[in-house]
Amino acid sequence: MKAKLHAAAGGVALLTVSCFWIATIAAELTGNAEIIATAKAAILAGMVVLIPAMIVAGGTGFSLGKGWRRPVVQHKKRRMRIVAANGLLVLLPSAYVLAGWAAEGRFDTAFIILQTLELAAGAVNIALLSLNMRDGLALRHRPARAVRAG
Repeated sequence: MKAKLHAAAGGVALLTVSCFWIATIAAELTGNAEIIATAKAAILAGMVVLIPAMIVAGGTGFSLGKGWRRPVVQHKKRRMRIVAANGLLVLLPSAYVLAGWAAEGRFDTAFIILQTLELAAGAVNIALLSLNMRDGLALRHRPARAVRAG
């Protein structure tokens, strides 16, 4: 049950971060200030989905990985530390600031720089979460050990 909860929460987290990233790019490509502001507000509101998903994925992952010495599990733990730090130190604060600036119609150089940083950090998290999903699926579908005859 814990493994299924972990997989579901991880999937929701990856999907949510990916949707935030795509929404930002799509809104920017329109060049429409109102659409950009709406996307930024929606991303900030979407944190109510992402934050619990990340907490559940991280908590269940650390619980499931406790005592495992396999390198793949250590890699997943290391990646999650980076994802969490990236989220708390870059993505959450930038989402808050960018949503505020967009609501004010402030699309200046500072907005562009911060949004570029946010997109880069988001891309890193998408990559790391994808690697964790790949490794989690590999752990789940380990081939059975061959039994020696005779």
